[in-house]
Amino acid sequence: MAQSRLYKPLQIGNIEVKHRIGMAPLTRLRATEDRVPTDLMKEYYGQRAVEPGTLLIAEGTFISAICGGFPHAPGIWREDQVTAWKQITDEVHRKGSFIYCQLFAMGRAADVETSRREGVPILAPSALPIDEGAAVPREMTIGEIKQTIQDFVNASKNAIRAGFDGVEVHLANGYLLDQFLQEVSNKRDDEYGGSIENRSRLPDEVIKAVSAAIGPSRVGLRLSPWSRFQGMGIDNPIPQHTDIITKASKIGIAYIHLIESRVFGSQDGEGSETLDFAYNLWKGPILVGGGYTPQEAQVLVDEKHPDKDILVIFGRHFISNPDLVYRVKQGLALNAHNRDTFYRIQSAVGYLDYPYSARFLDHLESTKSQASSARV
Repeated sequence: MAQSRLYKPLQIGNIEVKHRIGMAPLTRLRATEDRVPTDLMKEYYGQRAVEPGTLLIAEGTFISAICGGFPHAPGIWREDQVTAWKQITDEVHRKGSFIYCQLFAMGRAADVETSRREGVPILAPSALPIDEGAAVPREMTIGEIKQTIQDFVNASKNAIRAGFDGVEVHLANGYLLDQFLQEVSNKRDDEYGGSIENRSRLPDEVIKAVSAAIGPSRVGLRLSPWSRFQGMGIDNPIPQHTDIITKASKIGIAYIHLIESRVFGSQDGEGSETLDFAYNLWKGPILVGGGYTPQEAQVLVDEKHPDKDILVIFGRHFISNPDLVYRVKQGLALNAHNRDTFYRIQSAVGYLDYPYSARFLDHLESTKSQASSARV
């Protein structure tokens, strides 16, 4: 395993990771009610940055107050949020690793009770609920669409001020930008709907605007072509996703982040559709997630796509194994995760209490001793 391409460096935009195992953006509900990152989050991300050269993607982060919609998720539109995130990015960088901020808006996926409590409307490309019985969102005006673009720009600038190495635009899993991209949720008949070109318009304008604001080498894009999570899914998503991937490639962003068909949001599925069309389109680094085991990750980078610059993204395994990279490289057993504690609001339980392996702790002590000897 140690000879695998999983352990070869890879240039992604302005950073060079030291291996090809990355951490997924994982909603954990540990921010304050007012959407400020906490000391719990600082320790959590710091634990998972402990293997130098690791790329972490921070959990979905709201670009503005009006774009939120579920409790205790962080934001990055206010100065107190920027200041709190800076404590986290400093800790990750102190460990020698990297961190991107995933930026998103909920759209029709917003929780009704949370939206009512916070006094914000539920907005979407069209007045279509996720499913029968769900809240009917209000169709966005052109002015609100333009404001959303500006909110992404402001959030991306704030992310860089907060010390993030870049941002990931969330165009997946049935959130606002994905809702614009897919005809199942976008029935508009203006310049933002009605055709492949028009449905791509808002995501494309966001990517262009964010890239212009902070530089394309600091921008990633997350896509879930086959996902049916949150009411999404069309019979053939390839033409629509081909259009947006082609547009993103012309902008020259740092990477695309693809989700396998076997994962729908936070749940496993039975999808067998492949991402080959996207692999063929994209010439730069590709992040890929979707329930991978370490063995499957090795096969993906070494055997299935040895000609591609792939970084494999882990979610649940990174939750339960802060030293995941070391464990995989050494062939050590992994801690089991407990899904019941994934979303315990502001709790350290299931968040900070997964242990490092004994061998990794020995490795840390040895490294510290060697560093001390070198300074004498």
